[in-house]
Amino acid sequence: MIEEVKASVNTANATGQHYLVHSIRHLTDSAYVLRFDRNQMDFIPGQHLSVGLANDPQAREYSIYSSVNDDFLEILIKEVDEGIVSKKLKKVKPGQALRVTGPMGFFKLNMGSIASDPHLLIATGTGISPFHAFVKSYPELNYQLIHGVRYGQEAYEKDHYADQRYILCTSRDDKGHFKGRTTDYLRKFQPQANTRVYLCGNCDMIFEAYDILTDKGIPTENIHTEVYF
Repeated sequence: MIEEVKASVNTANATGQHYLVHSIRHLTDSAYVLRFDRNQMDFIPGQHLSVGLANDPQAREYSIYSSVNDDFLEILIKEVDEGIVSKKLKKVKPGQALRVTGPMGFFKLNMGSIASDPHLLIATGTGISPFHAFVKSYPELNYQLIHGVRYGQEAYEKDHYADQRYILCTSRDDKGHFKGRTTDYLRKFQPQANTRVYLCGNCDMIFEAYDILTDKGIPTENIHTEVYF
C-alpha cells in the first residue's frame, strides 16, 4: 500500500526551531516516510536526526532518508508495538510542527573513494535509510546493497535502486532474490578485498556479519557500523 498526503506549505522557517510536515508516505501498514522542512539544514548522508512533535519532550533518533540535493528532509519510520514516538508521528498532518535536533553521527562515506572502491551496503529493515541517502546523494557511488527483511512487501521503495545493485533477502517468504537471512546470503558472497562495508540494522546481524566479513578477508578498518535497536 502506497499513499501520499501532500500540502502546500512554506518551507521557510524564520525561527529555525520548528519544522513543518509536508507529507506522509505510507509504504506498508507499519512503515512510512515522513517529509518535512529542511530549513536550509546542512547534513552529511548517513547522519541522523532527533525528531518528535513540537512541544513534546519525547523524541527518537532516525537516520536521514533524503538526499543532500533535496529541499526537504525525509525519515523512514516503522511503527512498533511498544513505540511511543513512531505511533505519534504516524498521525501527523501536513502543516503540523515537529521538533528536530541535529544532524548527528559519523556514519558516512569516504568521499575520496565513492566512485572507485566497491562499497557493500548491508541493511536489515529500516536500517536501509542511510543507504537510501547515500545512493540518492551520490549517483556515482559504486555499490552493492543487500537488504534483509521478513517479507517481500518490506522492500521499501526498492525501485529507487538499480536492479543489478539491489539484493533482497526475505526470511519468511520467497518474494526476494534470496530466501533466508542477510547473513545466510553473505556467507555465499565473496566481496573484493578492498571493499568498503557499511552495516546498518539490528545488533545481532551486525555482530554476525562482522565476523563473516573479517573471515572473508575484509580489513576491520573497512567495516563501518550503525546499530538500529
